[in-house]
Amino acid sequence: MRDRRRRVRHQAGWIRATGGCRQPIHLRGRVRHIDAATGHVLHTYNTNREPGGVLRVQCKSRRASRCPACAEIYRADTYQLIRAGLAGGKGVPASVSAHPALFVTLTAPSFGPVHTRREQSGKVLPCHPRRDAEECPHGRVISCTARHGDQESRLGEPLCPECYDYAASVTFNALAPELWRRFTLALRRHLAKLHGLTVKELGEHLVVSFAKVVEYQRRGVVHFHAVIRLDGPGGPDGPPPAWADRDALAQAVRHAAGAVSVPVPALAGEPARVLRWGTQLDVRPIAMHGELTEQAVAGYIAK
Repeated sequence: MRDRRRRVRHQAGWIRATGGCRQPIHLRGRVRHIDAATGHVLHTYNTNREPGGVLRVQCKSRRASRCPACAEIYRADTYQLIRAGLAGGKGVPASVSAHPALFVTLTAPSFGPVHTRREQSGKVLPCHPRRDAEECPHGRVISCTARHGDQESRLGEPLCPECYDYAASVTFNALAPELWRRFTLALRRHLAKLHGLTVKELGEHLVVSFAKVVEYQRRGVVHFHAVIRLDGPGGPDGPPPAWADRDALAQAVRHAAGAVSVPVPALAGEPARVLRWGTQLDVRPIAMHGELTEQAVAGYIAK
């Protein structure tokens, strides 16, 4: 009984030390801090001193499905950072709230029709209603008149699994970071071109700042939510030039989203492809007062 109580106390101590982490990382070993000038050992640490000879540290996972405690810490930190970047705080001046800023959503293209939930004026619409819908090559009618619930398991599933281009969707997920990189480069190039500047000269006038989060849609394909802000050449401490306003930024975003692509060479059993962003581009201004405030954006990014 005494040993059992001791184990319970140790486990409670581990839980407190790791902030309730569900899957802490177990470390074994030692650390020695040595003065580089004299060679004297300043401090020595060995995990043998820990209960069970193991040091437990937080996993720091961002996924609530894997570790709710660590994900909540990340979510709270992200909220504060995003909000500070839009309204000031944490070393960012409050004047940054006057800088042009947009909330942008970049989606993947279609790889085949999937079951979806659509709403209009609070009313759930039929999934894929099509009159006189023809059968696909696999004998399925590509139509669905169901009004799906928000937790329905069919959401995101293809109407015809054989028609759906799974290989392209997997390839898109793998190359989405490269597509994002090219998007940011194209955005800067277009901003520079609008005002007769080179990309190098653009840096003498303004800085384009980004904060993004990547999410999985129900169909298993990623999409990007991004906050894009224009600052002066020194960063958030100064405003961008007057010509670098919200409209110019929105124009550059739309151009870059439609212009960039990533070619994919033919692989065994798969044709060559060119990957692009989907047509469902959402570009919305961020304002201190209005429909999309800095608090709403920070909460959405950090959710």
